[in-house]
Amino acid sequence: MANRSLAKDHADTCVLVTGGAGFIGSHTVVELLARGYRVVVVDDLSNSSETALERVRTIAGLAPDDNRLVFYEDSILDRDALSRVFDAHDIDAIIHFAGFKAVGESVQKPLEYYWNNVAGTLVLCDVARAHNVKNIVFSSSATVYGEPEFCPITENCPKHDATNPYGWTKSMLEQVLSDLYVGDNEWNVVLLRYFNPIGAHESGLIGEDPKGIPNNLLPYVAQVAVGKLARVGVFGDDYPTPDGTGVRDYIHVVDLARGHVAALDWMGGKVGTGEARGLGSIAGEPAEDGTRRGVGIFNLGTGTGSSVLDVIHAFERACGHKIPYEIKPRRAGDIAENYASCDKARDELGWVAEYDLDRMCADSWRWQSANPDGYATA
Repeated sequence: MANRSLAKDHADTCVLVTGGAGFIGSHTVVELLARGYRVVVVDDLSNSSETALERVRTIAGLAPDDNRLVFYEDSILDRDALSRVFDAHDIDAIIHFAGFKAVGESVQKPLEYYWNNVAGTLVLCDVARAHNVKNIVFSSSATVYGEPEFCPITENCPKHDATNPYGWTKSMLEQVLSDLYVGDNEWNVVLLRYFNPIGAHESGLIGEDPKGIPNNLLPYVAQVAVGKLARVGVFGDDYPTPDGTGVRDYIHVVDLARGHVAALDWMGGKVGTGEARGLGSIAGEPAEDGTRRGVGIFNLGTGTGSSVLDVIHAFERACGHKIPYEIKPRRAGDIAENYASCDKARDELGWVAEYDLDRMCADSWRWQSANPDGYATA
């Protein structure tokens, strides 16, 4: 069966964003609306807040009843609910964020992670296929590389076994989505492997709102800075890096959101050469309308590594005071450095990250200081 065409104006294109009330999802919805897309969000709010979407409307200047943004509180595991969404809207493409994402929790709750992330995606794709919607941008992760053989990491870097169920769900779903195209060459798939998203919208209205103790470095630093937590634990200072602490590629969430919009343009044949370069990419024959078919794989990062101490010191500059930290033993499974080569995204998507670490921390502090309790702040 045919696929929905993306060879049309943004204003005539409807994008389903699963997990659109979450951290990356909400920022992506802002960027989609800014470019004129119509957006439908499906989110079960298990790890997010509808307040984020209310604030997205404020940022975008949309009235509460403006149907350029529509929200459904549903799970991607609910086939009937998803079918009703597809029946109600002429959806052209999917940006798929919905899924559990805490590495440590995935080790404790593997069944829940495989069920929600993998089975949920299968249900989503099956319903989409039944409605001839075969354009999907998938929120993958640099975790699929495992411990990389070289840095900067290109898309040609071999994938290694994941070290936790969360990582396995990303790796498995990359294979599932690639196989969809192999079985039906009408599918148009983009796998975005991103590194460490941080920051917040410059308005301070939306940002990262982890439930409980943050799992990731930057929100933890932010909560120490605002006085909710006592100090930052730095796990290891004896790595072969400039200051001995682990190095990662941090990317501003707004840059990352814009990468998803660029992926939609790429799928629609509006940017890039269409040559799929990188292990696992599959260059399909373009459709008659010029839109692409196949599987495109892209890293999204800055291409620059920053250490744990770099992040702490950048946040000190943002908030204007010292942030206490203590050195702790290395954590099992942590690696010394991990940062991206983003040449392919630059060449093919026409996308380059714009914001540096200081800007990421400044925007994160603006969000955290205005919303010390996240979206629950009165």
